[in-house]
Amino acid sequence: MNQNSESRSQFSLLKTVRFAPFFWTQFFGAFNDNLFKNSLLALLTFGVLQSGMELSKMNNLGALLFILPFFLFSALAGQLADKYEKSLLIRYIKGLEIIIMLLGAVCFLYLQTWGLMLLLFLMGTQSTFFGPIKYSIIPQHLRAEELVGGNALVETGTFIAILIGTIAANALSDWPSGPQIVACVVVVVALLGFATSLKIPPGNAPSPDLKIRFNPVTETWHTIQFSRENKAVFLAIMGISWFWFLGAAYLTQIYEYTKVDLGGASSVVMTLLSAFSIGIAAGSLFCERLSGHKIELG
Repeated sequence: MNQNSESRSQFSLLKTVRFAPFFWTQFFGAFNDNLFKNSLLALLTFGVLQSGMELSKMNNLGALLFILPFFLFSALAGQLADKYEKSLLIRYIKGLEIIIMLLGAVCFLYLQTWGLMLLLFLMGTQSTFFGPIKYSIIPQHLRAEELVGGNALVETGTFIAILIGTIAANALSDWPSGPQIVACVVVVVALLGFATSLKIPPGNAPSPDLKIRFNPVTETWHTIQFSRENKAVFLAIMGISWFWFLGAAYLTQIYEYTKVDLGGASSVVMTLLSAFSIGIAAGSLFCERLSGHKIELG
């Protein structure tokens, strides 16, 4: 590693063709996920959408439907990321997002609660298939000394997108025409994500001859056992999983906690979620400086 690479700002990666298109594709995807999901939860919380179920049950059901695909399809998604060229897979996934958002727009326009809940499951599914590609394509396009900074930027961008999407969802939930605006925005952002994905450089398939195994139980167990062979990798996986578990648990309950326990409006939800997202984004950027541009396990 030379001195120039150490002193170069991580933000310079945003000017490169090998990183910027992927960054913005990920950013638009995270924004859309959270605009869609939080618009649904906000409209349920403040009575615009009706479901016939208790609010707490609907919030938890929404979280379940979004997270369930990660349990069902993560093993398959990882195999596909190993077998096929990654930039092409990303374009297929972004194309699927456009279809989901078009259906979502119709459901928002006609206030179809259960249609939106089904599409929330499909959003979780496309996010599941994007995840392994997201983590595996970065090392193919960045040098070793750029990996920490690149990952920090992706994580920061993700949570800024979460923050903006969440704020937009809660702000629009107070507007009479909020559902109509959300319907338009999610489609436009999905198109932007697809457009930026067209510029992502190819990411070679490490195992093109891999035989796909579709059983989620056995393949997940196989993956866990394989990761346990390297203690540092296994602990890293556990740490990341625990982080997302806690994050999902807290974020799911914020809407009901704000309305029922705090007696607050959507502005209070925005304040709580903003503090959460800004803290994670700042921590991600700070990690790059603390690590000295080096990746170390343990």
